[in-house]
Amino acid sequence: MSSNVDALFEAWPRIAQGIAVTAELTLGGAALAFALSLLLGCAVGVRARWVRVPARVVIEFFRGTSLLVQLFWLFYVLPLFGYQLDPLLCGIMALGLNYGAYGAEVVRGALAAVPVAQKEACVALGFSPWLQLRKVLFPQAWVQMVPPLTNLLIQLLKGSALASFILLQDLTYQIEQLRRGTGDTIFAFGVGLVMYFVLAYALTLLMNIVEIRAKRRLGLGPSLKEVLRIKPDRGDELVGVGR
Repeated sequence: MSSNVDALFEAWPRIAQGIAVTAELTLGGAALAFALSLLLGCAVGVRARWVRVPARVVIEFFRGTSLLVQLFWLFYVLPLFGYQLDPLLCGIMALGLNYGAYGAEVVRGALAAVPVAQKEACVALGFSPWLQLRKVLFPQAWVQMVPPLTNLLIQLLKGSALASFILLQDLTYQIEQLRRGTGDTIFAFGVGLVMYFVLAYALTLLMNIVEIRAKRRLGLGPSLKEVLRIKPDRGDELVGVGR
């Protein structure tokens, strides 16, 4: 066991580099996926067919094909047509396109769930479509989007492990090198499980903060300061005394 720990400390600089690559893939892919989610999710809700139909085709194509195959196409097939992309860019694009298609359905469903009365009120007030979306519809839909988008973000993090297939030395690649160095599969992949869990939990906490702030803006819950407060306020104490 001590030899495994020594090997872990020796390999830590390389593992830290792998974590950095995984973070770049996750954040870059998430940014692209979020942009596509908003664009495609709003596009499939418009009446004009020339906007709605292409958006629907893109969503169904990237949802209906494998992330690994998309990754291979970007990295191994595109060079056959004269387009050589950086491995990191390939990973970000594949993750963004794949999970952006799933996120588009989240955006579409959340916008559709906004009460019709809200939309009718916007029309009665003479709001333009853009003003309706920005001031009324999106703030209400955003609260409903955050939990499913959090799940997609965690899935994207785990999906980034496929980047090792296109020669990126991410966290999964470095864990495999640790396994080869120690010869202990249980130890090496146990370390990998813990590290991916820590990364996923950090992202979950971040998205929980985003959700709290989104709800607070609509007056639906406590503020972030109230959630993080350890000591109850005076009103809470008086309620406890009264009981």
